[in-house]
Formats: sequence, C-alpha cells, structure tokens
Amino acid sequence: MAIALRTYIILDNLQPQLASFVGKTARGFLPLPHMAALYIEIAPGIAINRVTDIALKATTVAPAIQVVERAFGLLEVHDPDQGEVRSAGRAILADLGLTEEQRMKPRIATNQIIRAIEPYQAQIINRNSQGMMILPGDSLFILETEPAGYAAYAANEAEKAANVKLVQVQPYGAFGRLWMSGSESEIDSAAAAAIAALEGIEGVTATR
Repeated sequence: MAIALRTYIILDNLQPQLASFVGKTARGFLPLPHMAALYIEIAPGIAINRVTDIALKATTVAPAIQVVERAFGLLEVHDPDQGEVRSAGRAILADLGLTEEQRMKPRIATNQIIRAIEPYQAQIINRNSQGMMILPGDSLFILETEPAGYAAYAANEAEKAANVKLVQVQPYGAFGRLWMSGSESEIDSAAAAAIAALEGIEGVTATR
C-alpha cells in the first residue's frame, strides 16, 4: 500500500494555549506545556493506525490525537523528551519507506485579519469555538492551510511570537484552520510569525 506523507512536523516546545487546547479537545493522552510533539498526516487515512503502532512500540511517546476522516489520517504524539519524539518520527518514516523530504510543502489557502471585530460576529465565533473567547473590538487572524496538519505548527509559532488568544485550531480534514485574536499589533505579529513558519517548511509541492 503506497502511503502519501502530507504533514510531518515537530513542535519543539508546545506553547501553553495550544497544549491546553489539545487537552480540552483531544480524546487521547493529554500533553503538557513545553513538551515536544510530532504531527503526522498521511493518505490513505486508515493507515494512521499502523503509524500509531509504530510510534508507540518504538518509543515512550503518548498520543493525544488520532483522527481518521474521509481521505486522510492525522496523528499527534508527544513526550517531555524531544529526543523520543524525534525517534518516533524516524521510526515511522523508516517503516513506511519515506523520508522527511517527501512531505508536502504547506500551501496557505486563506490568510486574513479582521480588525475591530463587531459584537455579533464575536458571539457567533465564540459559540463555535473551543478555545479562548474573542471579545468585541479584538482583531481576528484567520489562516487556512493545506495539508491540514500544519495548522497546529502555525498556531504554536504564532503563540511563541505574540500575546494573542488561541480561539480555535483544526489540524485535520481537507484544510487546516486557525483562528487567533488579540490587539491589532499583537495579531499582526502573530500572523507574520505563522506565515513565515509555514513558508519555511521544505517539501514536495502538490500538483493540483
């Protein structure tokens, strides 16, 4: 069975809001701030079960997220020891006969900032989010990326760079999506960091 490596990215230092968001929304073993994490997304999706098996048998990592959706599968594993996370990644790639260079390069599909959000829109967003609340007057950064798994990396790098609130992140599906809010200047810094992080990932450009 041929496996396509869509996302392969290590988060060297899980930021507190992202770690807490995963802890709130995931069904697996929950990460703590400042652990290292690996996000890997493959096709076909059902093969992610094999990927999880490889990682757990080879290392001490724990999985927080395993999602099998229509076309793709996503796995997140984490550990206090970054070396264990990197070893898990190497074991997965070796078993699948793949290299990191064969991962897809992320494509930013949507990148926008809504400034001074209106109260009614803030209420709508808050009703559908699982993270921090956006308040009227905040600025809102929205990012959509393909493959989806890279949305988590974008969220983590943005949180490192700016004092912003993580409203929602969805790292699986056809597209990954990220919402962050904060003051205008902080959101500008967060957006720049997220975009630069994604643009700095090397990989194979998908043909459309």
